[in-house]
Amino acid sequence: MSGLVLKLGPRERVLINGAVIENGDRRSRLSIVTPKANILRLRDAIHPEEARTPVRRLCYMTQLILTGDIDPDEAQRQLLRGIEELSRILTDPDSRELLNKATTSLLDGQYYQSLKALRSLIPREDRLLAARQQ
Repeated sequence: MSGLVLKLGPRERVLINGAVIENGDRRSRLSIVTPKANILRLRDAIHPEEARTPVRRLCYMTQLILTGDIDPDEAQRQLLRGIEELSRILTDPDSRELLNKATTSLLDGQYYQSLKALRSLIPREDRLLAARQQ
């Protein structure tokens, strides 16, 4: 994750390589220079009961890699299968680009970047599911 910059709000928490770090009273920036550091903004964390849709399940599994709660190799196979299934449904160019970025990042061991790309698909998934229910 070389070159990642985290902008943290007051009292915002972030998980870095298993350690929860809380920002002070002012906004700040952290530059992460260690490649492949496992980072998760706790405000972005998906709780298990929220992982009820295909995209959210993939996000949650990627999040488990970042927290160290699942073996990356095992999860990677499942994530790649899930991304492949999503690519059959989300066929617009923007979604394809995000799925490609998630795949490339996943294969490079850049799990935060993969999570970021997958999270960008949540609003699209929400719209598709809402339209389906009408």
